[in-house]
Amino acid sequence: MSRNFLVVLATLGSAAVLGGAFFFQYGMGLLPCQLCLWQRWPHGAAVLAGVLALVTRWRLWPWVGALATLTTAGIGVFHVGVEQRWWEGLATCTVDALSGVGRDDLLNLDVTVGGPVACDVIPWEMWGISMAGWNVIVSLGLTLVWVIAATRKR
Repeated sequence: MSRNFLVVLATLGSAAVLGGAFFFQYGMGLLPCQLCLWQRWPHGAAVLAGVLALVTRWRLWPWVGALATLTTAGIGVFHVGVEQRWWEGLATCTVDALSGVGRDDLLNLDVTVGGPVACDVIPWEMWGISMAGWNVIVSLGLTLVWVIAATRKR
C-alpha cells in the first residue's frame, strides 16, 4: 500500500471517530463529559495532518498524525480508568449542561434541563467496552497506520 493510501485511511478513520462522537451526541442525545470532549481534539488534529500530508507531501505530517492519535488513545486510557474507578477523575470532569439556561427556565415545567455529565458514568457500551475504550482501540490502530505511512518511502 502506498503512503498516500495509508494517510487517507488514517485520516478517514479519525474523521469517522469524530462523526461517531457527533452522532452519539446529536443523534442519540448522549451528552459528552469533559474527557470525551478532550478525546475529540486530537482526532481533529489528525484529520488536519492528513489533509496537509496529502497537499504538501511533507514527510513530517504522518508523524504528527501518529502523535495525535496516540494522544487521544492516552486520554482514552485515562478516561477508561476513571470509568472503572481505577483512579480519580479530574475536578473539572463535567460539562456545564446548564449553560444558557436561565432562572425562569428552571421553574418552567415545559423546559427539559439536563445535569452535568460525570466522566465516571458509562452512557453506552458494546461488548462490555465503553466509547472511551473503543476510542483507545481504534486510535491505537490508527496510530499504527500513521507510523507505517510515515515510514513508507512512497
